[in-house]
Amino acid sequence: MEKDASVTGSHIPASELLSQTMLTIFDTVHAAKAVIIQEENFKQFAIYMEKVTLVLKELANLNIDDSESLKIAVEILNQEIKVAKQLTVECGKRNKVYLLVNCQRIAKNLEYITKEICQVLGLIPDISFNINDKLSELRKDMLDCEYRVTAVEEEMLEKIEAGIQEIDMDKSHANNLLLCIADAAGISTEQAVLKREFEEFKSEVGDKSEIDYVNLRKNSADALKMGKIVTLLARADAATSPEEKEIKYFNKRNSLGRQPLEPLQAFYCPIIHDVMVDPVETSTGQTFERSAIEKWFAEGNNLCPLTATPLDMSALRPNKILRQSIEEWKDRNTIIMLGSLKPTLNSNDEQEVLQSLGKLHDICIERELHCEWVMMEEYSPILIGLLGAKNREIRKLSLVILRILSKDSNKNKERIARVNNAIEAIVRSLARHIVESKLALQLLLELSRSNLVRDLIGNVQGCIFLLVTISSSDDTGAAKDAKEVLENLSFLDQNVIQMARANYFKPLLHLLSSGNHDDAGPENVRRTMAATLSEIELTDHNKLSLFEDGALQPLLSLLSHSDMKMKEVAVKALYNLSSVPQNGLRMIREGAAGPLFELLYRHSLSSPSFRGEVAVIIMHLATSTTTLEADQMHISLLESEEDIFKLFSLISLTGPDIQQIILRTFHAMCQSHSGLDIRTKLRQLSSVRVLVQLCEFDNHMVRANAVKLFCCLTEDGDDSTFLEHVSQRCIETLLRIMETSDNVEEIAAAMGIISNLPKESHITQWLFDAGALQIILRRLTGGNSSASYKRQVIENGVAALHRFTVSTNQNWQKEVVNCGFFPILLQFLDSGTALTKRNSAVSLKQLSESSNGLSRPLKKRGSLWCCFSSRDIGCRVHLGICTVESSFCLLEANAVLPLVRVLEEPDVGACEASLDALLTLIEGERLQNGSKVLSEVNAIVPIIRLLSSSCTELQEKALKALERIFRLVDFKQKYGNLAQMPLVDITQRGNSGMKSLAAKVLAHLDVLHEQSSYF
Repeated sequence: MEKDASVTGSHIPASELLSQTMLTIFDTVHAAKAVIIQEENFKQFAIYMEKVTLVLKELANLNIDDSESLKIAVEILNQEIKVAKQLTVECGKRNKVYLLVNCQRIAKNLEYITKEICQVLGLIPDISFNINDKLSELRKDMLDCEYRVTAVEEEMLEKIEAGIQEIDMDKSHANNLLLCIADAAGISTEQAVLKREFEEFKSEVGDKSEIDYVNLRKNSADALKMGKIVTLLARADAATSPEEKEIKYFNKRNSLGRQPLEPLQAFYCPIIHDVMVDPVETSTGQTFERSAIEKWFAEGNNLCPLTATPLDMSALRPNKILRQSIEEWKDRNTIIMLGSLKPTLNSNDEQEVLQSLGKLHDICIERELHCEWVMMEEYSPILIGLLGAKNREIRKLSLVILRILSKDSNKNKERIARVNNAIEAIVRSLARHIVESKLALQLLLELSRSNLVRDLIGNVQGCIFLLVTISSSDDTGAAKDAKEVLENLSFLDQNVIQMARANYFKPLLHLLSSGNHDDAGPENVRRTMAATLSEIELTDHNKLSLFEDGALQPLLSLLSHSDMKMKEVAVKALYNLSSVPQNGLRMIREGAAGPLFELLYRHSLSSPSFRGEVAVIIMHLATSTTTLEADQMHISLLESEEDIFKLFSLISLTGPDIQQIILRTFHAMCQSHSGLDIRTKLRQLSSVRVLVQLCEFDNHMVRANAVKLFCCLTEDGDDSTFLEHVSQRCIETLLRIMETSDNVEEIAAAMGIISNLPKESHITQWLFDAGALQIILRRLTGGNSSASYKRQVIENGVAALHRFTVSTNQNWQKEVVNCGFFPILLQFLDSGTALTKRNSAVSLKQLSESSNGLSRPLKKRGSLWCCFSSRDIGCRVHLGICTVESSFCLLEANAVLPLVRVLEEPDVGACEASLDALLTLIEGERLQNGSKVLSEVNAIVPIIRLLSSSCTELQEKALKALERIFRLVDFKQKYGNLAQMPLVDITQRGNSGMKSLAAKVLAHLDVLHEQSSYF
């Protein structure tokens, strides 16, 4: 090698040369690992250098200072490594754009240097077998190495090459190209950074460096190409400041005259006789419009239109010089026209304004550069002003032009937005006719792509509301644009809050869920979004949508946050959202109950109001378990006795506000699918004793909810539990509530307790002595009995009468009748609910059971008396003297017909109770007379129909009644045929007992023989 002579005769020991070389390699490796452009290639180069270092270290460990050939080889290697070091250092500190543009040359230079080093390693003499093998393997790898540009870099070079070939690449393409280069080179896309990088690139284009290792001097082609790249990128916005552009434009404008120039003859296409747009030169040297000459060829012509000489159809060449001249002529005339259009846009003639707008529109769409000129000429304030014009077409065309001006230029967007009342004017158009509204929406969409303009848009009153409204419209295109604008505006928390208030929650949910980062920013954002959910008024539909779209998990995450303020805001949000039963069930399924109960029990860490909100959420969860969905999915809030005891114990440890909420929570759970289990456990926990005490509580809300829960517990369970805790004082307290409370639900619950308490005579006597009947009467007769809010009062009040109408105590019965309950019960038979009709019939049945014994016998009179006095007529059923007051007779009270009407009711319970009451008229010896009465009021036909009832008990009672009635010949003949089919059906489908009884009735009707197998 040539370098051998320069190092021959060195007196430096080989070991020292090795040390110097290894130090240089170390620096080179360090520099190579820091290179960003061509990163993978330099990493591979660094690996080769590290392997060289290992070989040199082994050589240094040998006694080789006297090897002259080794010293020469190491000296040459040291020089090559220094060249490599300079290349890596240069690539680490030079402009990134420059490096990216030259990445192919850098790869070739690096490959050249690698192979040069490989050749030098071959000069190292054979010293050690082990070292020789390692050197051989390393040299083979280095010799085979190929450094390539990445796919991204190759794509970037192709875009740059395409841009160079494009004679008139517009600004948007230049902008995109510069942004792509920035992305590939890892450069920030901020305008100031891009401009600085571009300026550095321009200054480095002519510099010499070790990057050009292969060709130490650039040839003119390379220099020309780099110049073209600079010119290409200079078209981008970031490459030139707005001030520089304006100075250049106005200098040019001021140098022009005021009259447009006519086109030169050379600008016209000889075929179409119009100014050319894309002039191309043929093989004959003539120039035509590309589309025109291509059409000429397509029509089968192969001769030049002007010279008639043969043409090579594949030899069309762009006439770049002519095209550039045409563009310059067009630009000159455009600039002159821009100066003349302004006054006409302020004209009072609407047609003149529309014509000028049309010309301005054509200028804007012709070239992107023209939009810059329009903005420099300050047309944007005029166009914004025209948005207030009365003529809709003027407003629409102004919106179209403003959108064209704002497209692909953040600077233009900002200038338009800064015009006085610009955004307000656009928003007014947003609320107008549908076509104008869509144009305004498209303009807002374009403007919203600028970070600085977004803030201004969100601040305009009503803008976000209108956008949200459009986002849910049937016009899919407009809805899509509106959603995109809203998405762009969502970078500001205040805008997101406005959207949520307008029922558009997507951005809010995104921010609420974005707090999975470690920085403090998202935490504050999550808190703000959760606070918004707690403050805004939400419909049930919105609450459901929020949970369906993912609001729950982020809120539960905040609920478990270490920061108490985070917990508080999450609780407030859940307080607002959990009132919908479906949401409550979702919260239970996704594990919300545990953290909520934990917060409720940690009283030392929370304020009373906070605990109250937690308690309300838990109550909402309990309420959700009463739904059909919860029943089908078997969802429960509390299951273990320990959990129930823990929650119920809080009643004694908290204030009235939380007490009444916990009571409501248990009341809801008692009505859920697991209500029986909850009620059983509560009774086992001596909750009745606590509730009895709370019935005397001064706080009306606590007392009312305690009474309601108490009533719920009395619906089932062991009588001994209530007998143990319900005293005469408790009875008097309940009656006082019934008499004095203005809470209808509390009154109804108190009556329910009285109705449900064990039917022990001493309890009823306490009630009787305390005036319960008079209180019940006042509540049943006061106000509008058909009002829905009073339904429960009537149902429970009538049920409570059962206690006093039992036939075992006629004193209670007489007081019931004397108080005037008989006509009230009859009224409820006609107008009450199914349950009220049932309870009324039960009381009438119990009263009728005493009628036979209370009916006074007719006195026997002498014959002389009969001549002078009318004879006493007794009761047709009881055959004595009956009155409502003395014997509670159903006939005297005109109760039979209302009871018969109830037999036609669909409610099985009401039918059965009514039938029971009617059957008291045919008991024992009253069969004949009672049956006649039933026949006269048409009661027997409904009783026959009950044979087909789906209720077995009702079927059986009707069957037993008919078995007695059909013993009588008259009724057998009159109604037998009607009863035959239902009776036969029972003999075929009924249970064994009913089959036998039905057969017996059929025997009465002479349908079956008395010896039939059915017996």
